[in-house]
Amino acid sequence: MISRVFKLRMWAPVGVLTSLTYCLHQRRVALAEPGGADQQNPVDRNLLELKMVQVVFRHGARSPLKPLPQEDQQVEWKSQLLEVPPQTQLEYTVTNLAGGPKPHSPFDSQYHETTLKGGMFAGQLTKVGMEQMFALGERLRKNYVEDIPFLSPTFNPLEVFIRSTNIYRNLESTRCLLAGLFQRQKEGPIVIHTDEASSEVLYPNYQYCWNLQKRTRGRRQAASLQPGISEDLKKVKEGMGIASSDEVDFLVLLDNMAAEQVHSLPSCPTLKRFAWMIEQRAVDTALYILQWEDREGLQMAVGPFLHILESNLLKVVDPATPPSKTRKLYLYAAHDVTLMPLLMTLGIFDHKWPPFAVDLTMELYQHRESKEWFVQLYYRGKEQVPKGCPDGLCPLDKFLNTISVYTLSPEKYHMLCSEAQMMGLGNGE
Repeated sequence: MISRVFKLRMWAPVGVLTSLTYCLHQRRVALAEPGGADQQNPVDRNLLELKMVQVVFRHGARSPLKPLPQEDQQVEWKSQLLEVPPQTQLEYTVTNLAGGPKPHSPFDSQYHETTLKGGMFAGQLTKVGMEQMFALGERLRKNYVEDIPFLSPTFNPLEVFIRSTNIYRNLESTRCLLAGLFQRQKEGPIVIHTDEASSEVLYPNYQYCWNLQKRTRGRRQAASLQPGISEDLKKVKEGMGIASSDEVDFLVLLDNMAAEQVHSLPSCPTLKRFAWMIEQRAVDTALYILQWEDREGLQMAVGPFLHILESNLLKVVDPATPPSKTRKLYLYAAHDVTLMPLLMTLGIFDHKWPPFAVDLTMELYQHRESKEWFVQLYYRGKEQVPKGCPDGLCPLDKFLNTISVYTLSPEKYHMLCSEAQMMGLGNGE
C-alpha cells in the first residue's frame, strides 16, 4: 500500500461533543487530592470494567508492490511462499457496508498486472504473513478471552464487527487473525464488511478526495529532492547500480527491503548495509507528504476513520443505545499508510515505519463505582499515552478532545474533499 496510495496523487468544531464532554466531566468522581482539582489519585484498576475494544491492524507480510528495476537485484518470489497454514483456515463472507455483494477491487486488479520474479503477483499475502496474523489473533485471545473473560471463546457475530479494506491480502489477514483469536470455532457466519474504492476511508483516499490529492500532488517527488534525503538516495542508488533516472525512492526501497527481510530472502548487500537509513528516510518521505502542520491534510487522511472510532465509543457511553447496536470488539484491517497518520493525530507516532501485522488497540473502560469512562491505547502491545492525556489511562472526555482536532463527519469530509474541485470549477478550470 506504500507506493500505490502515496502515488495517487484551527481546530475542528467540537460542538457535537460539548454536551457529552460536560456530562462526563460532571460525572467524574472526586478523586482529587486536597491540593487541587487537577491532582488526581491513581485510579484503582480493579474497579474498572472493560466495555469495548477496537483494534486497527496492518495486514501480514506480503510480496513487494513494485519490484526493483534491475533483475539481478530482485529476489525470487516463488509460489511455495503462498502455502496456507492449516491452523489459519476459516470460512468467511465478504459484503459491502450495507450487507450487499462484495464490491469490485481495483487494487487487486492492478496488483495482478505485476508479476514478480519467481511467479508471484505484487502485494500477495504469504505464509509468513498468515502466521503473523494468526499470532496476533492468539495474543488478542490471551488478552480478551483467557486473561479477562471479555469475549466468548468461540466467534459470536453479536460480539464482533469486522471491517476491512477491499484488498485480498487484508481480507485473508483478517481470516487468519480470527482463526487465532477464536481457534477456528464459530457460532455463526463470519461476515467481513468492506467499501467501494471511491468511498473507502480506512486509508487516505488520495484518488477520490480531490482536495487531499491537490495538497499532496508532487510532494512525493519533491521529498526525494530535499537536503539529506536527496544525498542519501543517491548513495543507495549508486550502491545498487540503479540509474538516477529510475523512479525509485525510499518508499520503494523500504517496501522491497522489508518484504525480503521478513521472509529471510537474500537482499542485495546495499539494502542490508543501509537498512536503518532506508527506513528512516522512508519515514521522512512519508512525513513530507503528510506534513504535521497540515491539519486539514491529516483530517482528510484519517478524519473519517477517527469519526468511526469515536462513534463506536459514544454509542457504548450513551445509555439509550440498544445492545444490538454495539459490539464488544471492532476489528479494522488497514494499512501502514493508515496507521502512520492515525498515530500522528494521537500524538504517539514513534518515527518508525508500521511493520507487518502491527496493531493499534483502543480499550474503553467504565469505573464500577464512579461510572467514569476511560480509554486505554496500546500500540504493538505496549501502553501509550495519547496527546492531551495525563497518563495511559485517559479520561474519555480528554481523549475525545484530543481526536476532535482531526475527526471529520462524513458530511464535513465530503465538503472538505470537494473544495479544491469546486474552486477549480469556480475559476473556470
